[in-house]
Amino acid sequence: MERTILCIVGTRPEVIKMAPIIMALKKESWARVRVLATAQHREMMDEALSLFGIKPDIDLDIMRPNQSLSELTSRLLLSLDEAMSKEEPAAVLAQGDTTTVLAAALASFYRRIPFFHVEAGLRTGDMENPFPEEMNRSVAGRLAHLHFAPTERARINLLAEGVPAESVHVTGNTVIDALKAVEKKDIPLGFGLPKGARIILLTAHRRESFGGPLADIFSAVATLAARHPELHFVYPVHPNPNVIGPAREILGNQAGVTLCEPLDYGRLVTLMKKAWLVLTDSGGLQEEAPALGKPVLVLRNETERAEAIESGCARLVGHAPDAIISAVENLLDDERAYQAMAIGSSPFGDGQAAERITKLIKGYAFREAPVPKAI
Repeated sequence: MERTILCIVGTRPEVIKMAPIIMALKKESWARVRVLATAQHREMMDEALSLFGIKPDIDLDIMRPNQSLSELTSRLLLSLDEAMSKEEPAAVLAQGDTTTVLAAALASFYRRIPFFHVEAGLRTGDMENPFPEEMNRSVAGRLAHLHFAPTERARINLLAEGVPAESVHVTGNTVIDALKAVEKKDIPLGFGLPKGARIILLTAHRRESFGGPLADIFSAVATLAARHPELHFVYPVHPNPNVIGPAREILGNQAGVTLCEPLDYGRLVTLMKKAWLVLTDSGGLQEEAPALGKPVLVLRNETERAEAIESGCARLVGHAPDAIISAVENLLDDERAYQAMAIGSSPFGDGQAAERITKLIKGYAFREAPVPKAI
């Protein structure tokens, strides 16, 4: 007997991390997979769906210019409730900590539909950092029936919050599954890079960084580019007006800096492979870049991915210009320090997470499949 599994995505990172599971479920005869796209981030989400050959069965097209979090949440909740009423899924599956995930968990709870949370258990312990993601994932964690924790630390976080141990499973992170698949494609970058330069990939877009923190980050980059002509920064600028304006103002005419449109995931992976270093406030890049042997300097004061810090492949530097400049120059001056971070492995998984999650979903749906051994 088939079981309908409603897989919900809304942003590019969600598509990337859900795609391995969606593709694995579609190979199962027992699973009727339905993909719902909220389109919280329209263009970037569509590019990722195309890369993995996934076509949504339902598209809510929820994105509106400059909508508030309250407006976005309310519209998502109403639209998801209507979709769940029509689909009548046996379970709902979503990943991460966006407003899409919060609304999916809440709508599932109201409909008494089991909710399964991918990448469960990430915590900073500070509701303001990241905002609103820490709240979103915490609420989703309270409502989920199955928690697919990427690491042992994430499992411990959930157990500390009172989540029953039998509902928490360490699976690894599906981003490593996706990265391994895309890396093999070797997709052309689409633009040239200076020969002989040390390429630094920069991403900065988090809501809590808007204003002063972003200006500080861009100021540090401008100083580094002027001081070290052997460096070349590539910054795919996030389309949010709060990011585009300061980026163009501070970095638009800076030698040694390339501002470009957001890169689809395939080209982003190619750029990571070419990079010497990654500067980011993104969560996903903290997981992906280490797997490609690229050191990461995290432009935040907190991270829910402490495993990368503890393993030595990432450092938390914040957004103060002096701290960023010092951290980059230390890696320039000290080859041993650089090599100690460029370890070429990720503490977040082995590329088999989707297979484990698929077996766990089947086990829940039919109460028959053995629970796979956690990594």
